[in-house]
Amino acid sequence: MADSISMKKLVTRLLLVVVAMFVFGFALVPIYDVMCKAFGINGKTAGQYEGEQTVDASRQVRVQFLTTNSVDMSWDFYPKSDELTAHPGAVNEMIFIAHNPTDKPMSAQAVPSIAPSTAAAYFHKTECFCFTQQVLQPGQRIEMPVRFIVDRDMPKDVKHLTLSYTLFDITARHPPVAVNTGG
Repeated sequence: MADSISMKKLVTRLLLVVVAMFVFGFALVPIYDVMCKAFGINGKTAGQYEGEQTVDASRQVRVQFLTTNSVDMSWDFYPKSDELTAHPGAVNEMIFIAHNPTDKPMSAQAVPSIAPSTAAAYFHKTECFCFTQQVLQPGQRIEMPVRFIVDRDMPKDVKHLTLSYTLFDITARHPPVAVNTGG
């Protein structure tokens, strides 16, 4: 009898743990968003540009580009230029270079971040290599464009943005297909 009571308590506790884990899993995204906003990290870019398609030539915003590889990523990854000057409302482009120096095909995914996070809502990417996974064959080098618009409604005190990317090796989860280059 005592064994069945302790077994019921154990099962009840385990079920409570499962329910708590399930609830916590759903709460992670809002918690993450709140933490990013509170600490000003990992600013997400805004969606599609809905504003007036006119350029504000009277304002300039310096956009800086940074790249980082995750610990296990061996690719060369960098922007063609460290920064550019953008006029709000204008379409801008920066080219990023990726090179796989290894002797095996690899898959990668870039994760973007904008700083300051308060300006992220005013940064609209219209094309980005971060939207898709990149697959490079051994020794392959590619140029990947990012096209963006700095919103005309961005607060006037924001004169500098930083767009950074971290490149992750996702080969284990998404194995690429090797291309036969032999003759």
